[in-house]
Amino acid sequence: MSAQQRYQSVLDLGNRLGMQSVQVEEKDGKLHVHGTVETQYEKDQLWDEIKRIGGEQPTDLMADITVSNTSYYTKHTVKSGESLSKIADHYYKDMKKYDQIFEANRGILKDADHIEAGQELTIPMM
Repeated sequence: MSAQQRYQSVLDLGNRLGMQSVQVEEKDGKLHVHGTVETQYEKDQLWDEIKRIGGEQPTDLMADITVSNTSYYTKHTVKSGESLSKIADHYYKDMKKYDQIFEANRGILKDADHIEAGQELTIPMM
């Protein structure tokens, strides 16, 4: 199996995320991937998939993924039944960091305990 075949799910994810300026080259059994995604969260998703396939330090892949927007981690559209602590747990793996999300969204949120489905929240960098 070629390295490109092995990491095809990473390339597919990059495509779904709208990765720009993509360059993919396989040379000497090593896959070289370069591209730009919009947010750090998207970059983290790609690296999670890379690590799922190749481990913490894959030897058959060189990835250079840049981020075009570093002003926030990502945007999140609230779904019914969600809370800021649940959203914080999803992005930060720490429910207690809900206050950082609240502070970043004071312009649309008046109370950390009241969010509504459909609101688009900015998830700040940590």
